[in-house]
Amino acid sequence: MKQRTIPSAFAFAFAVAFAFALPSWAQIKELPKETVTVAGTVETIDKNARAVNVKTADGKFVAVDVPTAAKRFDEVKVGDKVKVTYNNNAYVRRKPAGEAAVDTAATASNMGKDARPGGTAAMVRTMTATVSEIDKGASSMTFVGPNGWKYSRRIVDPKVFDEVKAGDRVDITWSTDVAFAVE
Repeated sequence: MKQRTIPSAFAFAFAVAFAFALPSWAQIKELPKETVTVAGTVETIDKNARAVNVKTADGKFVAVDVPTAAKRFDEVKVGDKVKVTYNNNAYVRRKPAGEAAVDTAATASNMGKDARPGGTAAMVRTMTATVSEIDKGASSMTFVGPNGWKYSRRIVDPKVFDEVKAGDRVDITWSTDVAFAVE
């Protein structure tokens, strides 16, 4: 049985999207929306862990973590046909010297308001991060942000290393939404 977890796939999609944003330091860069969709039949439900295993049309199993915002989770049953879609947009920009740091987040949800279980939940987050380390030999860069947030990433475009230095600040904004439907 082959499994993958949707939030892990989402994190991977964000990391890839973020890596493509790095070459455009001089402007805000909107990246193409990254979308992961899983459709299939609910095979198992772990109500305590708020997780379901979905068997897709090609016979693969995908673990889906159900957020607490998803009302009426207890109505989902083994055998239900479901579709889960995660969307991710990311933006990166170099922060001008002296501009105040930001760390904001907003959420919205209509989960559990339709006739069937499901709905949509969304989140937008913007934070200022500082380039803390540059390793040209490993082609990587490390960022630190608020509340101990730390992120290291391989840099695809080597020209980026000539455009930034340790101590530079960037604003990273990403928006995500998840739609869950019982069909």
